[in-house]
Amino acid sequence: MKLSTQIKPISYLKAHASEIVRTLGDRGEPLVITQNGEPKVVLQDIDSFETMQETMALLKILALGNRQIEAGQVQPAADVIARLRERKRDR
Repeated sequence: MKLSTQIKPISYLKAHASEIVRTLGDRGEPLVITQNGEPKVVLQDIDSFETMQETMALLKILALGNRQIEAGQVQPAADVIARLRERKRDR
C-alpha cells in the first residue's frame, strides 16, 4: 500500500465525506488528509484501526518481555510451573 496515492486535501473530505467512508470500509486502506499542503490527519476504517491497536498491544507486551529479560527478571519455566502446581494442590 502506497500512502502517496491516498492523500487528499481537506476540501476533498468536506465534499466527499460519504464516499470516503464507504471507500475506507471497502479498501481497508488509510487516507491522509492535508491542510494547507501539510499532512494533518489519517482516516481509517474501524476494523483496520482495531487490528492496529491489537498489534500495538502485542508489540508492547513483547518489548516489556525483552526489557525484563535484559534486566534478568526471568525464571525458568519449569520452576514457575512447579510453583503453580504446588499452589493448586494447597487449595
